[in-house]
Amino acid sequence: MPLIRIQTTERHAWSGLPLLFPSVPSVLSVIKLFYSMTCLFESSDVERKKDMAILISAVTRRFCLLLICLRLGIVAQAADKPSRDLGFTLTPQRQFLKLPHGFSLAECSAVAVNKKGELFLFHRGPRPILCFDAEGRFLRAWGDDVLKIPHGLRVDRDDNVWVTDVGVHRVFKFDPTGKPLLALGTGEPGSANDQFNQPTDIAFGPKDEVYISDGYGNSRVMEFNQEGRFLKSWGTAGVERGQFRLPHSIIVDGEGRVLVGDRENDRIQIFDGDGKWLTTWNGYAPYGMALDANGRLFVADARAHQVLLLDDHGKVRKRWGRQGDEVGEFQAPHMLALDADGNLYVAEVDGKRMQKFVRKTTVKP
Repeated sequence: MPLIRIQTTERHAWSGLPLLFPSVPSVLSVIKLFYSMTCLFESSDVERKKDMAILISAVTRRFCLLLICLRLGIVAQAADKPSRDLGFTLTPQRQFLKLPHGFSLAECSAVAVNKKGELFLFHRGPRPILCFDAEGRFLRAWGDDVLKIPHGLRVDRDDNVWVTDVGVHRVFKFDPTGKPLLALGTGEPGSANDQFNQPTDIAFGPKDEVYISDGYGNSRVMEFNQEGRFLKSWGTAGVERGQFRLPHSIIVDGEGRVLVGDRENDRIQIFDGDGKWLTTWNGYAPYGMALDANGRLFVADARAHQVLLLDDHGKVRKRWGRQGDEVGEFQAPHMLALDADGNLYVAEVDGKRMQKFVRKTTVKP
């Protein structure tokens, strides 16, 4: 799908230093003033005593200004400083996937991991659903006969594989071996309860509800049961609460809340399971979202070419990557997943690859 490119500039932890030490000249001035005051104290000249009073006033003003600058500098530094207390690191692994001989990946749109540790990669080329074992060895592939433009892929609690296709406007469910189990949608774009218009992603509720973000054409969320029976939908096109400009990703957290990546509004909207708006988090383009085993939310922001870790209030706690082709860099990270050990997998559209980031525990956060 077409991507809007916005070049970003990284801010470093030390970018707050000019604010932290605006003050080096000020510090020297204060020292000079104190020295002058010492000399004046030793003098008996009345005029010099008056000068001393002026100097005391100047010292007080400068000292107060210095304290304010230091305070602002510390705050600015703390805002920019990468978090050091995550309790883990993520290190990119080179050449994790072992592709079949002569096979190359096209645009990689989604990735997911099942309970066995098997990894499913969705790409826009031949054999669009690829399955690998936990060591990256190729196992099987399928989907040429039914899929046209792959987009989202998720694995449910029974290890069934669900995918969305924006080319045929349908959602498919397969067992882990690729056997078709269910197909939703008519194959034609539309807004009826049995139709989609370029659906983007799937999420699963605590009672096996199936939520589908629909999508490029309809700007709504649809809810079905596991058998594919329509239950409800919510959302229209727009910028207000409960409206969307391309609901691109969707996920259900441990509290049963439905998080919708409202991509073109640069926000995540959060609803209860019945579609009631709860809150909104702003400030990023949530192309993809995934939760780790501890409920931490990771976001793929393809406009920034980064993966973000958000806190419980939607604030960015940590960023990984920048635009580029090197290991650990990204070219439009589209969707992502985490396995039971917390290893991170990122599917890149423009990069035409999937990267694995190995998690290593450091200290408890």
